[in-house]
Amino acid sequence: MNALRLVAGSRALAHLREHGLRQQDFDVMVGASGGPKWFALYGLDQYLMGEFFKQRTTPLHLLGSSAGAWRFSCFAQKDPIAASKRFAEAYHSITFAADANIHHITDGSRSILDAAIPTPQHAQEIIDNPIFKLNLIVARARRLTSSRNRLLLAASLGVTATANAVHRKALGAFFERVLFHSANERPPFYDVNDLPTHRVALTQDNLRDAIMASGSIPMALHGVEDIDGAGPGLYYDGGVTDYHFDIPFGNDGLVLYPHFYPTITPGWFDKAIKWRKANSKNYENVLILCPSDEWVKSLPFGKIPDRKDFANMDDTTRIKYWRTTLDRSAELADELRELASGQRDITSYLPN
Repeated sequence: MNALRLVAGSRALAHLREHGLRQQDFDVMVGASGGPKWFALYGLDQYLMGEFFKQRTTPLHLLGSSAGAWRFSCFAQKDPIAASKRFAEAYHSITFAADANIHHITDGSRSILDAAIPTPQHAQEIIDNPIFKLNLIVARARRLTSSRNRLLLAASLGVTATANAVHRKALGAFFERVLFHSANERPPFYDVNDLPTHRVALTQDNLRDAIMASGSIPMALHGVEDIDGAGPGLYYDGGVTDYHFDIPFGNDGLVLYPHFYPTITPGWFDKAIKWRKANSKNYENVLILCPSDEWVKSLPFGKIPDRKDFANMDDTTRIKYWRTTLDRSAELADELRELASGQRDITSYLPN
């Protein structure tokens, strides 16, 4: 059984067949929304940060939404291995009382962020990193979706879902994409404009709020208000606009995308729209690394973790299952290490 699956766009496929897997060929790395689904990628994160990109001397532009933004905030710290471990430990072991409300869940999420970025020094490391350039997506509520009233917000989200089902561009009437970008180097996806997009440089004053907002799911967590430098408003989960991303990431180098799935769902409201797919042109230079179907089936419960586990499992069962997934995610990293070193033939992972 292969634990790892590779899915490559046409240009990435040709490049991999000719040159193999080399860290210097990637200019961008992408991280999707997905909450605890990322536990299946923990081992890959540890390998990529600790070995694959360790000797890198040129910038690697990181682009994440929600869990992807939180993961990549660990990448950009001086000790990314320790940061990622702190994040994983705090997230997988968190518990909530049966009567926990939105305030408790928001506070719990803040505690996870405190574990991942415990001091202003760690935050400054992210801002100043000369190699790993953090960029992340947040969604600013517009019109109806900016209501602080839960009933009105729920109704507005229903209207948003209906409009989005008609056309993805209609999403822009309800949420504005906010790209928080590395301040000292413009990323290759800076000019993305398929949806209304506001661009804000990351600073010590807005970093934590931007990361928190990027994971603040409407109705589940409070939105973050009036982020410094971004203007007044209510800011929510970046997955609302960019769940798995459907944008041009850049045209020069390759794009590395450690992902939970081999498929792409553009935005959060597209999860129920089976016919909406990402534009294949945006993925011509992308290499997706994801767990194989066989590996996923071999996990407890035959699936990767997700947020429903909080409701469907008792804490002891859930934490044990999530811990097992974190530990076994090293199996994906082991295979990737062998592919990068030439111990495994990468062409056997690619379509004929």
